[in-house]
Amino acid sequence: MGKVRKTESAFLFVGTLFSETDAFVRARERLEICFGAILAESSQLQWDYSSYYTKEIGSPIYRRFVFFEKLIDPGMLSRIKLTTNEIEESFSEGGKRRINLDPGYLTLSKVVLASTKNYAHRIYLSDGIYGEVTLIYRNGSYEPHIFTYKDYKDKAYIDIFLDMREKLKTISGM
Repeated sequence: MGKVRKTESAFLFVGTLFSETDAFVRARERLEICFGAILAESSQLQWDYSSYYTKEIGSPIYRRFVFFEKLIDPGMLSRIKLTTNEIEESFSEGGKRRINLDPGYLTLSKVVLASTKNYAHRIYLSDGIYGEVTLIYRNGSYEPHIFTYKDYKDKAYIDIFLDMREKLKTISGM
């Protein structure tokens, strides 16, 4: 029988997609109220990996990652995803989202995203939410899986996560 161990320390982050900066700024304020102080925020990156969100969000679409100071228990991810869904809904107009909020967490060994969609590479967490190991840390970098979204394979994204991994090492004393 394996011995139960303490969970890994994890940074909560939210990947945002938006076309209007105002939607991002207002959503970031709500995220901070819900999840606490922001530790770091990525620069604004052009998001042109598909046209999936264009009808709903508009264009051009931008991505920003927001990382929070407080380390989380990874078991909280499903509740966090439900909260970000509520925030998205509150910013919707005419049934269309103005911002997409995708929460996840980063540990020294992986980057995990929350999803409402099931598929072969996702595991059920609770309350209709699934977890997806999107990147694994191996050979000095984060590497994608076969189902990893194209944007998360991008060197710019991986560099952001590597930078945050170094911050996590410092904070967690590793």
